[in-house]
Amino acid sequence: MKAMDVMVHDVVTVKPDDEVHQAVKLMVDHDVSALPVVDAGGKVVGIMSESDIMRREEIDTDKRRPWWLEAITPAATLAHDFAKSHGQKVHEVMSPKVVSATEETTLRDLATLLEKHRIKRVPILRDGKLVGIVSRTNLVQALASAQWPLNGAADADRDIRLKLLDRLKSEKWTDFGSRNITVHDGVVHLWGLVGSDDERKALLALAEEVPGVKSVCDETFAGY
Repeated sequence: MKAMDVMVHDVVTVKPDDEVHQAVKLMVDHDVSALPVVDAGGKVVGIMSESDIMRREEIDTDKRRPWWLEAITPAATLAHDFAKSHGQKVHEVMSPKVVSATEETTLRDLATLLEKHRIKRVPILRDGKLVGIVSRTNLVQALASAQWPLNGAADADRDIRLKLLDRLKSEKWTDFGSRNITVHDGVVHLWGLVGSDDERKALLALAEEVPGVKSVCDETFAGY
């Protein structure tokens, strides 16, 4: 399996000059732990994660060192910590080094990237531009879904998944495209948060109508 088989397509992003408090609200509203930072040309220039905003002056969690330790701490480190705790723009708090992959990257290689860099998610790029994101959760979802399909079945499953994601884009009653869908041997697995029981039923009905779908497995949970 490849990144294209498990990645989330509708990725919530922010721009470098967006306000930090607006980005934080997006993270909460969409129940995500990080946001890719994308410039006007669609290029990923950084990522803002929970770890980048844990030490904030507003909630009294900013780093405070004893005077003697601060005296021997490099100025660059002090400046970095101050920007993280006081920065009001996304570019002031984001992590500029982004570990990325392509749609053709195998799940094996994605797992290695996540483990090696101790990160929770990998942006997926095409010609340098963001087309999706794969998280540790997405790999677990793929593992939980079913046995891996063989070559021919993999192509058919990929086609089903793309058709379903394309249909979701035109439906105004749901934003489920920003959650995740996996397909194994014609069985569609829907993962993530739904707003209501009616939305769940509609999603099941929509998935069942896609040509090639054998059945739909509901792995969703209602919003709290």
